[in-house]
Amino acid sequence: MALSDDDLARLSRCVELAREALDNGDEPFGSILVDADGRTLFEDRNRVKDGDHTRHPEFAIARWAAANLTPVDRARATVYTSGEHCPMCAAAHAWVGLGRIVYATSSAQLSGWLREWEAPPSPVAPLPITTVAPLATVEGPAAEFTETMKALYEAKYRA
Repeated sequence: MALSDDDLARLSRCVELAREALDNGDEPFGSILVDADGRTLFEDRNRVKDGDHTRHPEFAIARWAAANLTPVDRARATVYTSGEHCPMCAAAHAWVGLGRIVYATSSAQLSGWLREWEAPPSPVAPLPITTVAPLATVEGPAAEFTETMKALYEAKYRA
């Protein structure tokens, strides 16, 4: 299924958050949670630079949703994110019962770029979301953001 103009606008906000993370010395990832009525409920960016590598925005969204939304509202929500969930975030997403995931760039793309730049690989396997959360509804990557996200990643990870 093709992404809608609304999906692309929300992914654009995620890319802005990723840029904000990079500008603050962090890894360039950003995510938002949108309810079934299209309202943005929560947004965040990576905050791992101080050593807590669990401070991913997708994980923060899962925790926030578990504390603030009913199971039905979680299932109807959509998570938009600049980069495909890592296995930790995919598991958190599945455990709290969040709905659709839309991402700008994939873990496979990032892994390929890291190899290209001779950067250290992630300590976590770059598994697709559906390998970790097989019932998740997932859409991405969005080609419209490939070059922008590649440039943000390159600014952070190029050796």
